[in-house]
Amino acid sequence: MKKNELVQGTCIDYTNEGLGIVKIDGFPVFVKNLLIGEEAEIQIMKVTAHLGYGRVVKRISTSKDRTEPCCTSYRLCGGCHLQHMNYEHQMKFKTDRVKNCFERIAKLNVQVEDCLGMNNPWKYRNKVQIPVQEDNGKAILGFYRSHSHDIVEYEECLVQSDLQNQVTVYLRERLADAPCLKHLRHVLVKHALISDEAMAVFIVKKDHPEWMMIARDLVQQFPQIKTVVLNFNERNDNVILGEKEKVLVGSGMIREKLKNLSFGISSKSFYQINPYQTEVLYSKALEFAQLSGNEEVVDVYCGTGTIGLFASSSAKHVTGIEIVKEAVEDAKRNAQYNGITNADFICSDAGAATETLFKQGIAPDVVIVDPPRKGLDQKTIESCTGMNPKRIVYVSCDPATCARDCAIFESLNYHVEKVQPVDMFPHTHHVECVVLLQRK
Repeated sequence: MKKNELVQGTCIDYTNEGLGIVKIDGFPVFVKNLLIGEEAEIQIMKVTAHLGYGRVVKRISTSKDRTEPCCTSYRLCGGCHLQHMNYEHQMKFKTDRVKNCFERIAKLNVQVEDCLGMNNPWKYRNKVQIPVQEDNGKAILGFYRSHSHDIVEYEECLVQSDLQNQVTVYLRERLADAPCLKHLRHVLVKHALISDEAMAVFIVKKDHPEWMMIARDLVQQFPQIKTVVLNFNERNDNVILGEKEKVLVGSGMIREKLKNLSFGISSKSFYQINPYQTEVLYSKALEFAQLSGNEEVVDVYCGTGTIGLFASSSAKHVTGIEIVKEAVEDAKRNAQYNGITNADFICSDAGAATETLFKQGIAPDVVIVDPPRKGLDQKTIESCTGMNPKRIVYVSCDPATCARDCAIFESLNYHVEKVQPVDMFPHTHHVECVVLLQRK
């Protein structure tokens, strides 16, 4: 098989990223925008020793699960991956992806429930990071084209809120010929969709007097924007936010609601991208925790305290562990703001903190872990199981690393009872899941 060769084949499965898999004489070719059962004429774009990549030249047959993407930028933008699948098929893809990870990586035959989707899987994102470039005084704002740093401009992104789209269009015009434009790298807009409060963050290389004027104009144009922040970043890598900040308008903080709780969100705070599904995710985590009001709970990778504080009303006491100092301070403030007195937070590496609690004889009934995409390390897993909780609830944003870790938990006397996928990111290949591990 050679680059640019034309072949014909039928999609038989998907990769974890939602690419169609076509076998040509037993050789796998990954093809974007192709559904299971569809036959197509394919141009080979790249060939390695073990697989190839191709693009559809002509679709010969069409699956009943195909739908026309609503977004005009779908084939250019690298944000959404699955808009060519109808939503029911997206849920099946995500359920199967989680099942495959546990079977293939963990070698476990576990109960995986159907993925919990949204009634309206659009305009769910509460955060958008918009790259900015200058072209002869023109402000170019949009998203990166897939696998490149070319910016694709858009009028409306269908997974963002209306406010975020309107701010993008407004700034594209407002920043034209602005002297400070050459210093601007990204615009970050956080929109608390439930409380309808928003913040704008200009990520810049250098300060400029004009930022204050632009900030005031922005707030006047969009009353939902309660605060505007200037973030300084002179690094030459892919890290978006810098360390130093300057608040131009407001307090530098907005608030979001989660059931009967209120959480403060700053420019650097982590908060789940999809607030509607966050309640679904956390409710499922609490269901798995089986709290009666008498339990000691340890919340590992607690962030700004969202899951732990969500669980505090059903637990005797919650101890949250988080390595990011600002997040711990936010968690303490969130507890105080909500009048919660049965939750404490420790600023520490997860492995070191759980090991210390273990050595101190802390005996939680339930441990909740919500690690980053890379999952848990061996030290943290051993410390969690060493505290001998009745149950461990694992909230994961990557089913592959979750399955890997669950295999280790199984070897340490904790059995995977069930797995619940939750669709936090409709139209992308990403899937969150909650796992209940019961002490054997």
